[in-house]
Amino acid sequence: MIHLSNESGELFTQAFGFAQKQVRRLIEKNPGFYPLYTKNGAWKHEGPAWTHWCDGFLPGMMWIFHKHAAPDSADSKYWLENAIKYTKPLEPRKHDKEIHDLGFLFLSTYYRWYRLTREPALREVLLEAGRTMALRYKEKGQYLKSFVGDNSLFIDIMMNVGIVFYAARETGDRRLRDIAVRHSLTTRRTLVRGDGSTAHEGIFDTDTGEFLRQTTHQGYRGDSCWSRGLTWALYGFTTAYEYSRDPHFLQTAGACADYYISHSPADGVPPWDFNAPAENRTLLDTSSAAICASGLLRLCRLEPDPLKAHLYWSCAVQILTTLCEKHLAKSDPKWEGILRGGVYHVHKGLGVDESVMWGEYFFCEALERVLW
Repeated sequence: MIHLSNESGELFTQAFGFAQKQVRRLIEKNPGFYPLYTKNGAWKHEGPAWTHWCDGFLPGMMWIFHKHAAPDSADSKYWLENAIKYTKPLEPRKHDKEIHDLGFLFLSTYYRWYRLTREPALREVLLEAGRTMALRYKEKGQYLKSFVGDNSLFIDIMMNVGIVFYAARETGDRRLRDIAVRHSLTTRRTLVRGDGSTAHEGIFDTDTGEFLRQTTHQGYRGDSCWSRGLTWALYGFTTAYEYSRDPHFLQTAGACADYYISHSPADGVPPWDFNAPAENRTLLDTSSAAICASGLLRLCRLEPDPLKAHLYWSCAVQILTTLCEKHLAKSDPKWEGILRGGVYHVHKGLGVDESVMWGEYFFCEALERVLW
């Protein structure tokens, strides 16, 4: 593994400080509010939320900031108090059967909290969330269904299957592990293409379990490669490999990483969809870049080939350098987010070229991984 240059280390440290400043500003201006995306740079607005899948990301950043604050400092105390304050209200959602996003909610919050304190009650919240997530499993088809319906599989769920893997490992429950592995294998077979690109959604026949077709809600079209979905897959299959050690998942994570690297601009920040028409490709998605950077920094530590590991590390550093130099909101004092240029939902016109909460979180997580 290469080491950061002093220049990169300083750039990333300054960005980490700016992120803390912006999060502090958010929670002091809008206490108790869990945002999703900005509108003209402001977090609090009347735009629709669609689903509450992002509520773990704000406290997740607070847990990161607390971990790396000077012990017993005012900053350490501030972030700990607020992390707990924003994490506790999520606990009832360990029973939430309406969404497929329990990994997003709990791995960014209760998992970080539990690793800090080892309190058994926090572990129980995680285990219950994992059991609830596993209830989405469709035996015919062998996948965890999306919130859209019983016949729907989302690539996003690869980011949430980790909570099932975690519960399986902690309890020794073979049924839970089997569900997580089978879901990952089905996603690999139906949504990851031969070139490493991905589809957003798969549709199944619920009577037979037969896979019918690829489609999309947020990508350009069903056979295109929506960049955020690709990075969900890169990161998610890395997690699946970390828990299962199934080499298929490492291969898939690598294929997704290679597609991203070879199809993105040299600076590492991709268009919102890799197959969008020319007039539409100028719209970038910095949140995809942030997810990719964090995923690559995790993948490079698991990749046995030192040349590939070095490539993934270097690409992650390049992505973060670009985000810090070109896409931080430092130049606009009115802008309330950290990263500009994120994309939520192009077709619905939600959070397009704005700050988005998952982009903020995975940017901070990537900075944490590269700095410590």
